[in-house]
Amino acid sequence: MNVHAIGAIFEFEMARFFRTLFQSVASPVLSTSLYFIVFGSAIGSRMQQVDGISYGAFIVPGLVMLSVLTESISNASFGIYFPKYSGTIYEVLSAPISAFETVAGFVGAAAAKSLMLGLTILLTARFFVDYSILHPAVMLLFLVLTCVTFSLFGFLIGLWAESFEQLQVIPLLIITPLTFLGGSFYSITMLPPFWQKVSLLNPVVYLVSGFRWSFYGASDVSLGLSLGMTTLFLAVCSALVWWIFRTGHKIKS
Repeated sequence: MNVHAIGAIFEFEMARFFRTLFQSVASPVLSTSLYFIVFGSAIGSRMQQVDGISYGAFIVPGLVMLSVLTESISNASFGIYFPKYSGTIYEVLSAPISAFETVAGFVGAAAAKSLMLGLTILLTARFFVDYSILHPAVMLLFLVLTCVTFSLFGFLIGLWAESFEQLQVIPLLIITPLTFLGGSFYSITMLPPFWQKVSLLNPVVYLVSGFRWSFYGASDVSLGLSLGMTTLFLAVCSALVWWIFRTGHKIKS
């Protein structure tokens, strides 16, 4: 394995992240703070508890997931799309670097950025609500899995997109609605039985539910099912990335 090649791509992507630190970190943290003010204070004053947890504390895992999902996709998709757009991707493809090393560099950097953002939002949440983390190891596992999985998904979007407009289509029209309807701000047990079953088709439900379990020991679906669905999505994204690099689809054409 060419560790130096992976490190070079990783350092380049992280340098871009730190050059735009305000946009990359401050903006999502500010947006999340507004969510806490609006949902935690305005709605939380009327909805005291959910599953025995104060509403303000209940939405903390959902808000972290909302930010991590969005940023993972955005960081990874732009990270690979811009080299395609500028033509510098051919320098990477012509270098003595394997497909695995290329993906590891780009996706690793995107996941690291999202992980840093997720931990920053967790710290920010302390200023608004008092929450506990019963299973910190499981929490970190879910956070890392989510960052890597959706960075791979964002990488796929970046490879697929042929314009900056296409780069935003899937995140805006699919991922954002799924996240808001995935139990970030409510428990799916509050829905009518029919809509509870429909919600189980939403993959974000399993991410949010498993992540929330690591905080409070309460979830909409079992921990094993949450881990299984997350791992399955990771495997599917990995297989698609492998196929794209193997065939050169959307890269060499």
